[in-house]
Amino acid sequence: MDGTLGMSPMEAMRSATVLAAEILGHSKDLGQLKAGMLADIVAVDGYPTKDAASKVTFVMKAGKVFRQ
Repeated sequence: MDGTLGMSPMEAMRSATVLAAEILGHSKDLGQLKAGMLADIVAVDGYPTKDAASKVTFVMKAGKVFRQ
């Protein structure tokens, strides 16, 4: 099994971000990269749904860059 419980990679990513924020009642603050929202960012060199674990190029948490 691929770990996505039958979801496409994009559906799995959405469930971990937008839908999780909605379930927690924090969709006004979390779940999207948008002005005024809280966000931690991980950027990958390639396709996020395929290369996320192996090709991380940038990590930001609470506005501080940890890897660039």
